[in-house]
Amino acid sequence: MKKELILVLDFNPTLAQIAARQIRAAKVYCEVLPGSTSMQSILNAAPKGIVIAGGEGEAPPLSADLFELGLPVLGVHEGASIASSDGLLVTATEDNRTDHYSMKFTPALLQTDKGKEALESFLYRTCKCLGGWTTDTYIEAEIAKLRAEIDGRVLLALSGGVDSSVTAMLLHKAVGDKLVCVFVDHGLLRKGEAEQVVSLFKKKMGMTLVHVDASERFLNKLAGVRNPERKRRIIGEEFIRVFEDEAKKLGKIEYLAQGTIYPDLLESGVGAKFVKSHHNVGGMPKDIGFKGIVEPLKLLFKDEVRVVGEALGLSHEMVWRQPFPGPGIGVRCVGVITRDKLRALRDADAIFREEILKAELSSSIWQYFAANLGVKSVGMKDGARNFGYTIALRAVHTTDAMNASVAELDYALLTRCAERIINEVEGIGRVVYDVTPKPPGTIEYE
Repeated sequence: MKKELILVLDFNPTLAQIAARQIRAAKVYCEVLPGSTSMQSILNAAPKGIVIAGGEGEAPPLSADLFELGLPVLGVHEGASIASSDGLLVTATEDNRTDHYSMKFTPALLQTDKGKEALESFLYRTCKCLGGWTTDTYIEAEIAKLRAEIDGRVLLALSGGVDSSVTAMLLHKAVGDKLVCVFVDHGLLRKGEAEQVVSLFKKKMGMTLVHVDASERFLNKLAGVRNPERKRRIIGEEFIRVFEDEAKKLGKIEYLAQGTIYPDLLESGVGAKFVKSHHNVGGMPKDIGFKGIVEPLKLLFKDEVRVVGEALGLSHEMVWRQPFPGPGIGVRCVGVITRDKLRALRDADAIFREEILKAELSSSIWQYFAANLGVKSVGMKDGARNFGYTIALRAVHTTDAMNASVAELDYALLTRCAERIINEVEGIGRVVYDVTPKPPGTIEYE
């Protein structure tokens, strides 16, 4: 699978990630690395070509050594031309005289037919790639890899979301009865979430599932904590500690499996620029009581995970269900987490999801949810002064969560949601709709 590798050097996270997805869509495997990656590391990876994702300002500081590796180089940038100190990378959209190209593309343009054709020309004409990186080849290679590397029982941190569900299917095919799924209720789930997960995986899918209610344990650890990064790290570490405790009860468990995907790594600064720590990356403690961590999806984007899920036999409804972050509504409860804020958020979120379903929009919107901004404002309710929380409604369109546009919901729908939330949920005084795309915002709030 990795015999034909293209490296994307990241000087612009948005362009780097779009370029990586387009390269994979062209059936060539690629990975994103920081722009500061050493020449020796690049040589060790043995790529067939290099794509440099530049920014809008000055040309990225590239070493002349990069152009002496004997590898084709493509520079994709929004503004300043990409060039080495000796000008080896020329500005040209078509140039058969050299293996070095620089092309000016915005993120949107890179995703057009013109952008795809330019990348494919570089991959197949310049780098002489043969292609062949597909869903089937990935599954076959990953199952073989898991069988070769896992020599004991595996505990899977199952959230019930797409990523952990696909991970469960891969592991089940690879190691069979060696897999034990543990579902931890950390007190930060949506309304009715725990009951749904247990019903789906234990009763309908027949998997070995251990349900652990650790809500008080997590909420006590999070009491008084305001900093978003610290909250994520607390949640990430506590997850590990709970799994360690459960592993001891279950007998000898050598490995911990997680549904980590590529955007988790990239946004956490592993292989690219830091955006935010994901609980299963930045929140991982160094001292874990397992022989190793198993993350079979860690180099796949979200859209690739969904395709793999369906290829493995998961239902379309499960594969395309609403994404839900590992830290749960903890990253949708801004500031200090309290039981009162969580209660108001759960009820408001349930109403919003119910109205989206009634409007028959659930399959056309990639993700939609409510967030408690932790800010109170004055209002009127039942003819009296009300001082309640501000709830933000969020709905976005995306393919892989790296870039997202805002869903233009009908005003009557938003009004209906606001009226229901304020009237039916105690402690809420105001409802707003978030119209921030990603970037510059993120999909979640913390």
